[in-house]
Amino acid sequence: MKSSEIREKFLKFFESKGHTIVASSPVVPGDDPTLLFTNAGMNQFKDVFLGFDKRPYTRATTSQKCIRAGGKHNDLENVGYTARHHTFFEMLGNFSFGDYFKQDAITYAWELLTDVFKLPKEKLWVTVYADDDEAYEIWNKSVGVPAERIVRIGDNKGARYASDNFWMMGDTGPCGPCTEIFYDHGPDVAGGPPGSPDEDGDRYIEIWNNVFMQFNRDEDGVMHKLPKPSVDTGMGLERITAVMQHVHSNYETDTFANLLAAARKAVDAAGAGDCDADSPSLKVIADHIRACTFTVVDGVIPSNAGRGYVLRRIARRAIRHGYKLGARKPFFHTLVPALVAEMGEAYPELRQNEKRATEVLKQEEEAFFRTIANGMEILDHALEEMQTSGAQTIDGDTAFKLHDTYGFPVDLTADVCRERGVTVDEARFHVLLDEQRQRAREAGKFKMAHGLEYSGSPTTFHGYDTLVHEGAKVTAVYVDGTPMEQANAGDDAVIVLDNTPFYAESGGQVGDTGELRNATARFRVEDTIKIQADVFGHHGHVAEGAIRVGDIINARVDAEQRARTVRNHSATHLMHKALREVLGAHVQQKGSLVNGERTRFDFAHNGPLTAEQVRKVEAIVNAEILANAATQARVMAIDDAQKSGAMMLFGEKYGDEVRVLDIGSSRELCGGTHVGRTGDIGLFKVVGESGVAAGVRRIEAVTGENALAYLQTLEATVNQAAGTLKATPAELSSRINGVLDQVKALEKELAAVKGKLASAQGDELLAQAVEIKGVKVLAATLEGADAKTLRDTMDKLKDKLKSAAIVLAAVDGGKVQLAAGVTADTTAKVKAGDLVNFVAQQVGGKGGGKPDMAMAGGTDPSGLAHALQGVSAWVAERL
Repeated sequence: MKSSEIREKFLKFFESKGHTIVASSPVVPGDDPTLLFTNAGMNQFKDVFLGFDKRPYTRATTSQKCIRAGGKHNDLENVGYTARHHTFFEMLGNFSFGDYFKQDAITYAWELLTDVFKLPKEKLWVTVYADDDEAYEIWNKSVGVPAERIVRIGDNKGARYASDNFWMMGDTGPCGPCTEIFYDHGPDVAGGPPGSPDEDGDRYIEIWNNVFMQFNRDEDGVMHKLPKPSVDTGMGLERITAVMQHVHSNYETDTFANLLAAARKAVDAAGAGDCDADSPSLKVIADHIRACTFTVVDGVIPSNAGRGYVLRRIARRAIRHGYKLGARKPFFHTLVPALVAEMGEAYPELRQNEKRATEVLKQEEEAFFRTIANGMEILDHALEEMQTSGAQTIDGDTAFKLHDTYGFPVDLTADVCRERGVTVDEARFHVLLDEQRQRAREAGKFKMAHGLEYSGSPTTFHGYDTLVHEGAKVTAVYVDGTPMEQANAGDDAVIVLDNTPFYAESGGQVGDTGELRNATARFRVEDTIKIQADVFGHHGHVAEGAIRVGDIINARVDAEQRARTVRNHSATHLMHKALREVLGAHVQQKGSLVNGERTRFDFAHNGPLTAEQVRKVEAIVNAEILANAATQARVMAIDDAQKSGAMMLFGEKYGDEVRVLDIGSSRELCGGTHVGRTGDIGLFKVVGESGVAAGVRRIEAVTGENALAYLQTLEATVNQAAGTLKATPAELSSRINGVLDQVKALEKELAAVKGKLASAQGDELLAQAVEIKGVKVLAATLEGADAKTLRDTMDKLKDKLKSAAIVLAAVDGGKVQLAAGVTADTTAKVKAGDLVNFVAQQVGGKGGGKPDMAMAGGTDPSGLAHALQGVSAWVAERL
């Protein structure tokens, strides 16, 4: 039975038992900041089990995409070397939310395994928690499993309920006993039954775990029975497939057969030739393409932090294993189509995003291949030295150099070292990494308000509704980072107020500027920054008088600057929505900067936007502006915001309450300031599109009067160019094409004239050739020649001189162009690359090339005459 059939039969079986088939959630749990990746089938039902969410069904079944390659569940180093470890796997599960419990869960599992999958009953063993008599009785009396194949597992970790057969969601909360089902591979495989001293062997393999959420554990460790106990089960598709297909290793199943074949073919085509089909490295590659592709498809791109760093680690580990097999050019990304063919039917998102996944992985692979050879050379050299000295640990400095210079994650270095029986000094590595991060922080943009100690009252922000607040009280004053009672005229300072209309820099929007003033003092606010989450620091300059702690002051925001900023910020939301409409749902914000001049928006996408795509984005945004819809901001609970469809950013941490902004057709979480109506934006124009990192694009745009000024400047440039070419703006394109054609024709004529001139000079040079031991030697300058002319003249001279060694030079604008040529009968003793290098070194350059023809350049024409004079002697020495 194929893995696809097993998946389908599992889901259909539980559907026949009243379960709703629920689609797999993404491997990136966007609504659960406690998880790096989805690592179990129950993740998407977590809030249901906790009672925070209610579904229209009480029974569910899924085939869930899971990744375990970081944090507590990290199997990365074992992948490829064991029979059952994977970074990506599918977890089959059935769930009861206060519906059925132990009796049905156990009998369903037994019926599926023995009646549907036809597994021999005598091959199945089960475990129960030591005190779970109810589960034991069901297995023994209802199902009929003999007592000798039911194992009670007690508390073996030094504490009550600390057992492999007692599951907890956390230190507190839902928990309960579980029963596991094992398959006996037979006496030919080493290992003992579960609970025995030899249980770590491979004979008895766990295939299914049924968790019974029976209790709620409070902070004192007391167990309280849940009013509606639930069931959470998990069976690895890869493991049950191995059992069903009568193989011992997951890598021998049909799930991996085609991927392994595709991996071998790709590696061989990339330079390996004919690699070993049984190599663990091929298993690494086949496993990792699954994890990497699904991660990219679900919105992650390689980076140096968080999920992006885990993706980079997995991808570069796979690439290194291909390199180990002999691949010397990118190959990993070419496996995406093979994965889509294998799993695209079960997971349609693979087919929908195949091109993007391929491009993202290709960019990452090309970047790593540019450095992997040098990095491996350094690592191999270090390992060879260790072998000579007998050391067992590679130094952290080398590991850090590989990470910092060549992009080797430290666990990739450890992976290579592990193959040689060597460890890495990771403690030293992390010391160096922390030092680098500290240097980066110190070299970053200094903000006076950051790092100030403040223990007073928080700042109340009024800037959503007003730009002026009278009667604000000064609660703190800082001069040069030091708390002071007052700041005097001429001081740069940070002022904290109890109330302010000034927006503090946050969420990509810059801080407000403006003025603080009373009868005796005036403070020019140049920026507003958060000292703490709810404390605003007004950073600027005391223009008049003195600002004292306790002063009452009027705060006024620069209205014109704020208006320009909010136009750009509101346009950013509309642009984000438009980009998703034009490019696809994979577009996610990766950073932004909004000020009074423009908006800069970074987003996940794997290639440049076409001119047509840019026009579509502009059209959508400007249509929203013309609709002049009112902007609405609401503060609501995070759960309500999620249900409303508000866009949230992966990796962001949100509080219990959030601010939801509706602007046009866009709905996002945002704490920034915005226009009252979309029409207030006025006009939207994209002014730049570029790449900033692998898989990340940047769009820059302007709005309002800035957009008008941009278009007016553009119009003035067009009119000026049209005037210069004596054409109307409408005729400009055709007139430019005509001028370019004319220039090309003139360049062609000029090249022909140069060629004739050089040919004539070449004929004149024949008489200057000096014969040395049967070889004609010529070194001369060609006036006005370019590189092509030098090469053409060289070929003609070699034909006419028969046996020759020639150097030709030309000088243009202080730069020297050199060509050296040696006829075939002479290259055994005189090589053109060496000859041109001899001359180039004397004119401020260096060179090399083929034995019969070589080019070089120099920057010091003053040494040319002397260098050419020395050519005959140099050739004579070699003849």
